[in-house]
Amino acid sequence: MKSLSNVAFMSFCFLWLSSCEPEQESFIKKIDKETLIAEVIGKDVQLIDIRTPEEYIKGYIDDAINIDFLQEETFKKDIQKFDKNQPIYIYCRSGGRTARASKLMQQMGFKKIFDYSGSYNDWSATE
Repeated sequence: MKSLSNVAFMSFCFLWLSSCEPEQESFIKKIDKETLIAEVIGKDVQLIDIRTPEEYIKGYIDDAINIDFLQEETFKKDIQKFDKNQPIYIYCRSGGRTARASKLMQQMGFKKIFDYSGSYNDWSATE
């Protein structure tokens, strides 16, 4: 009887410890054009253009998905569709919106946020 309770206790401890995953620390990292080219272009990543639809139709980077940050409630709803544990790359027109969006996304639980600080203006200047 004593050995059976030891086995049950050990099994419980094993299951309890194995179910505890360490909390992933979140971060926001600014990246430049070279990093964007190396890590994003032509790859299967979460790339979000947070400009307005009017800005987006004039051109965008790679296969970026447009979610207008200026429509905050819609932005919050639509950004929830993305995997919070996978890296997510964002950019805007000149860099101002991504700083605010990154902080909001971090509060919403996104773990790895990459902010293309060069913005679309930088990208399109040398296309």
